[in-house]
Amino acid sequence: MSFGDPNNPYGQQPQGGQPAYGYPPQAPQGIPAQGGYAYPQQAYPGVPGYPGSPLPMPGGVKGARVILWILGILQALGGVAVAVIGAVFASEFADSSSSSSDAGTALSVFFVVIGIVLVGISLWPILTAAKLGKGRGGVRVSGIIFGSLQAGFAAIGLIGNVITLSSQHGTGAGAAMFSLVLTLISLGLGVWIIVGLANSAASVYFKRPQY
Repeated sequence: MSFGDPNNPYGQQPQGGQPAYGYPPQAPQGIPAQGGYAYPQQAYPGVPGYPGSPLPMPGGVKGARVILWILGILQALGGVAVAVIGAVFASEFADSSSSSSDAGTALSVFFVVIGIVLVGISLWPILTAAKLGKGRGGVRVSGIIFGSLQAGFAAIGLIGNVITLSSQHGTGAGAAMFSLVLTLISLGLGVWIIVGLANSAASVYFKRPQY
């Protein structure tokens, strides 16, 4: 039996699995060599192949966060505007008669107080939106409660707008229709917050491990 040319360094390997001419045996493909730099494969829940990476925020939570920011900022601006109107009333009635001045002062104080209350309430959606990125279940519940109140007040306003619209004509009907559209938008935003934070993807996100 012939084993090839003995002078050919690339001849047949000797039998018995021994390496030829000092070359180490090659490991089969797919199996890391012992003692090498093979890294263990780790699985990350939600982001395969990237162990330890943060779980991305679901689209519903992102949408709810944007809405909370918008509603909070608009409410804060509205509160400031109401407070400014109250201050203007106070200055307008300052030089009037005593009875008119007292009535104007009371009205201006009322507007200023309402404005301060609106600014204070606006901190609720703003802080909730700011903490959604790193918050836990409590922040999620806070957002759902705010969205529920938003939708609830909008639903009450919607009923009132429908009743007003049915009894108005001409210019009054146009104003009532505009108010109805704004109420529908407010209702839709409240429902969007609830759905975005109450679905299963949001539940997984707020239960994620934090590193």
